[in-house]
Amino acid sequence: MSSIFSHPQDPFEEAAQRATEPLEPVVNTVVVPGPVARAFAGFTDHTHLWWPLGEHGVYGAGSYVEFEENLILETADDGRTSIWGTLDDWQPPLSFHASWHPGATALWSTELLVVFRAVESGTEVRVRHEGWEGAEDPVAARQEYVAAWPRILDRYARFMGAGDATEDAPPAGGS
Repeated sequence: MSSIFSHPQDPFEEAAQRATEPLEPVVNTVVVPGPVARAFAGFTDHTHLWWPLGEHGVYGAGSYVEFEENLILETADDGRTSIWGTLDDWQPPLSFHASWHPGATALWSTELLVVFRAVESGTEVRVRHEGWEGAEDPVAARQEYVAAWPRILDRYARFMGAGDATEDAPPAGGS
């Protein structure tokens, strides 16, 4: 029986409740041939050779991306720069963690963890992208990276000498 004092839930309250529920991390894995140190160097020292800057860059295909000091930085051919992220945990050749905000300010950053692990066929590289609540539009940012990371990692794997080796890994605690 319904009370005369009951009222339907406020739609703004429902939206606020949904907004506070954390979005699942995006986790992708690729296996590349060779030892861990080579895979780490390929990812961090030679990013400009494999990252698809035409599709996933601030300045387009003519730019250059690099890990410099504690930054991940894109430089346009005319010298303009854009900070993609700030490295806050650098553990070569095993992992790095960074705030991640290509094309945006650090105010709108997510979190990126990349881990390198020896496996029988070479090195497993796992990218865990999370902290979507830090993005300006969390749902749209997550959707963009759900589609982007497999393509980006496929380019990296081919650069490192593998075929199409990307796998979607389920988020921690989910499927």
